[in-house]
Amino acid sequence: MSRPLIEVRDLSVQYALKGGLLGGPTMLRAVDRVNLEIPKGSFFGLVGESGSGKTTLGRAILKAAPIAEGAIEYDDGEARHDVGAMKNKGEIRDFRRRAQLIFQDPYAALSPRMTVRDIIAEPLEVMGITRTRAETDERVREIAARCRLNVEHLRRFPHAFSGGQRQRISIARALAPMPRFLVADESVAALDVSIQADILNLLKGLQRDLGLTFLFISHDLSVVAHVCDHVAVMYLGRLVETAPTRALFARPLHPYTRALLSAIPSLDPDDRGRAWKLQGEIPSPANPPSGCRFRTRCPFARERCAAEEPALRPMANGHETACHFAEELEGAVPA
Repeated sequence: MSRPLIEVRDLSVQYALKGGLLGGPTMLRAVDRVNLEIPKGSFFGLVGESGSGKTTLGRAILKAAPIAEGAIEYDDGEARHDVGAMKNKGEIRDFRRRAQLIFQDPYAALSPRMTVRDIIAEPLEVMGITRTRAETDERVREIAARCRLNVEHLRRFPHAFSGGQRQRISIARALAPMPRFLVADESVAALDVSIQADILNLLKGLQRDLGLTFLFISHDLSVVAHVCDHVAVMYLGRLVETAPTRALFARPLHPYTRALLSAIPSLDPDDRGRAWKLQGEIPSPANPPSGCRFRTRCPFARERCAAEEPALRPMANGHETACHFAEELEGAVPA
């Protein structure tokens, strides 16, 4: 069995919050003891509510968030990096070439003072990938064509483009260093539905043609169902379920996953009112509940859920879930 491209082991990311007058700082654990493997060439989905820690996990994998505990290993067959332990500038530069981020907001991600040509060329020049202007221009034109940008677009500034065109420019910039791994953080959330489909098809085509691996972070499960091979569900800094996409949508095992899936809009009149109405808000990661973190909103919570934190354990069909009563609750509906 081949090694995964990304292997995350017991990863925690925390931030210090200002404390009271007498106490010290409170530590907020945005990601708490996460274990995850992302296979090479996969389109791996990461879903959950706002505040669940999805973006922080993605940034930690890119060495853009502080790693408090655990390890992240990157291995593409040519290079291997211990992401959390990297200190040498040359090693960090090599990893930056191999792992890139596609930002969520195409309007804020691009400098209004740079032409499209300069935006795409910047990582090539900063990382020393190209040596001459002619070599840079050739590479920029090649990347622009892959992202369906015309040559005349390269002379314009970002304000002249629509949201979908700007997102293609952002993708082209991320592709410039020839990465093997891309984190797409809500990269279609700010776009119209028709434009979302165009960008998603572009990403899938790039994955297929260039052999790329994606971590696709989203709150939209209908989009995840369309593009992802495997899905991990995150709640309050912890993974609560992982599975191949078809298995997860056909047979969700964790109550939180089932609640998320029940909220997907449907055109079937018989499905109206089937969404679970979760009580309360997601708790603060600075003061998470004891035991199972979802228990304060779970309609099936019991005493054991408050006393014992469930571990992510293997189930059938490639599933892993963190619920004490997953087998017993399968098919159950809230009262």
